[in-house]
Amino acid sequence: MVDGILADLGVSSRQIDSPKRGFSTRFEGPLDMRMDQSAKLTAARILNEYSESELHKIFGMYGELKNAKTAAKLVAAQRKMNPLATTMDLKAALQKVAPRGKENKYFAQVFQALRLEVNEEMKALEDFLHQSGELLETGGRLVIMS
Repeated sequence: MVDGILADLGVSSRQIDSPKRGFSTRFEGPLDMRMDQSAKLTAARILNEYSESELHKIFGMYGELKNAKTAAKLVAAQRKMNPLATTMDLKAALQKVAPRGKENKYFAQVFQALRLEVNEEMKALEDFLHQSGELLETGGRLVIMS
């Protein structure tokens, strides 16, 4: 049992700033987004293989996109013509629905949604919270930084 647990949920800038990892909206890179490079699921697989309704759910829940259904429809239409392979492919597919003047925020939300799904971050957080409850002493503290 422990008196305190400190969790930092932030993403490393080392990963975001590496174009080859596909986390950044600023750089051309593969649609990867895996924290664990040995994992099989990538952002490209999600975008090219998930159903339109699954994409709608991910964009809405994890990205909080107001136009999640439209974004999912555009991705599904684009991949019929050409599979999405790079970060710029994704941005180009969604460019016309990104709110004017707020494109950076919009694409950050799209990338966040994909990163959360690729890395199963919500399941990991849920597991962590359950385990924390079992480990903390009565009156112990759980601090989460995001």
